[in-house]
Amino acid sequence: MQGLVFNIQRFSLHDGPGIRTTVFLKGCPLKCKWCSNPESIEDYPQIIAYSSRCLGCGKCAEVCPQEAITIINNKSVIDWDICNECLKCAGVCLNGGIVQVGKRMSSDEVLAEVEKDEMFYINSGGGVTFSGGEPLNQWAFVVETSRICKEKGLHIALDTTGCADWDKIETVIEYVDLVLYDIKHLDSVRHRAWTGIDNHIILENAMKVAERTRTWFRVPLIPGFNDSADLLRDIVALAEKAGVERVSLLPYHRLSVSKYTGLGKKYPLEDLEEIQEERLLELKRIIQSDLVEVTLRE
Repeated sequence: MQGLVFNIQRFSLHDGPGIRTTVFLKGCPLKCKWCSNPESIEDYPQIIAYSSRCLGCGKCAEVCPQEAITIINNKSVIDWDICNECLKCAGVCLNGGIVQVGKRMSSDEVLAEVEKDEMFYINSGGGVTFSGGEPLNQWAFVVETSRICKEKGLHIALDTTGCADWDKIETVIEYVDLVLYDIKHLDSVRHRAWTGIDNHIILENAMKVAERTRTWFRVPLIPGFNDSADLLRDIVALAEKAGVERVSLLPYHRLSVSKYTGLGKKYPLEDLEEIQEERLLELKRIIQSDLVEVTLRE
């Protein structure tokens, strides 16, 4: 079985307990305005351009069948309106100026990468985390890869939006030791306005998942969307009701802006500023719970 993987990040410290290897899978049903991995949204291989790496050699323009690439001031410039993502330019780029995002890998190939850091998992209590995109978009691949990882005694975490049919989630979590479950908002209208879908199935699945396996809620904290103390209190209350161990606040950042440029897309939140550290600490203090651990950036 093969999956479409766009990154395997070794020595990851914020995707579950201990030192982990995070396997990022392409494809996501949500279109979050703040998405930090915009290259993960589409469920097919793409190209991403890094102008700072371009040598201006022109090889990409030579092989482009659409004539979508020109060299201007010794840099390749892509006309995204006519680019058809054929990937030929990425195949000839000498310096990573244009890179293919998304590679078909078998479960065994993923395991081979994961096993390189096995000693780190043993010593730190870490393991493997499947993330995305939305890994449940490739649920059968996650099941097969998790199964062979479990046979090796590895700890498995699933980082998910919960936006999937329950029968798929139920099948996956049979092999999962921990679920990192995104809770972005509790109001369906607000959720749809910022992510493209409502959250009914997400909230329903959250309760079911927490009943069946160890679960942490993760809240991407976005200014003007979900950074109110009242909403965060309600999310903590939901976590208490569900028996969730932890609620982690993940502050908004702008590190992905260059990715949007490289994909030929406009960043949706150009004028949005990051939350000040003092405000983050204040929110964390306000929503502290005796039943649920509240953390920042974990």
